[in-house]
Amino acid sequence: MTDGLKISNLHTGYRNKKIIDGLHTPTLPRGQITALLGPNGSGKSTLLRALADLNPARGRLELNGEDLMDLPSSKRAQKVVYLPQSLPQGVHLHALESVIVARRASGSGDQGNSEKEAFDILHKLGISHLAMSYLDQLSGGQKQLIGLAQSLIRKPDLLLLDEPLSALDLNYQFHVMDIVARETRQRNIVTVVVIHDINIALRHAEYAVMLKAGALIASGVPQEVVTPASLATVYGVQGRVEFCSQGLPHVVVDGLTT
Repeated sequence: MTDGLKISNLHTGYRNKKIIDGLHTPTLPRGQITALLGPNGSGKSTLLRALADLNPARGRLELNGEDLMDLPSSKRAQKVVYLPQSLPQGVHLHALESVIVARRASGSGDQGNSEKEAFDILHKLGISHLAMSYLDQLSGGQKQLIGLAQSLIRKPDLLLLDEPLSALDLNYQFHVMDIVARETRQRNIVTVVVIHDINIALRHAEYAVMLKAGALIASGVPQEVVTPASLATVYGVQGRVEFCSQGLPHVVVDGLTT
């Protein structure tokens, strides 16, 4: 049995435009954050949408030994939760209410005390003060945090986060990645996060997948994936990985390859 997520011969795209053509990956591990890296247009968001059954796709998506492609949409939605870059506009619900709705829509038979569980998630994310605020009155960053609460409360086996840090300040970027890492470990789930900041990936992710033009360039431990060669091939930059005084890696870009 495959313990994690293994993608085999995946074909997906939009209408008549194929973005990913025959993608294979090693098994993405449970209990760890997998950072999905690559430049704009490399297929990162397309891959997440295919995993979430939002794009037409062919191939095999094996999650803990079970092919997601064989499941009906309702069953797959219980196992896979996808958080897009932004929540739908014009939703006039209190933040707390929206998280409760997400919990009740998860399909889990044990609903328990949904309101308490929803408030606990908001508190854990440091946004309990937003509980009675309306979604359509929140900032982009606040909406992203509420979306993360909605995702976590559904208790997925596969959590897909598409640039969850894009509208957050430095404090919340670190806080969110810390929370996601902790929840991923405690629940022993597969978490795949699209991250544009490579230094955040090097610090917070334990596994990495790097794409270019829909094809797999490298996968494995982030420090083995992010190298001067891969930075040149994928991003077109002359870069190197240095270590700070605390021994943490970070990328330094010296220039462009052309």
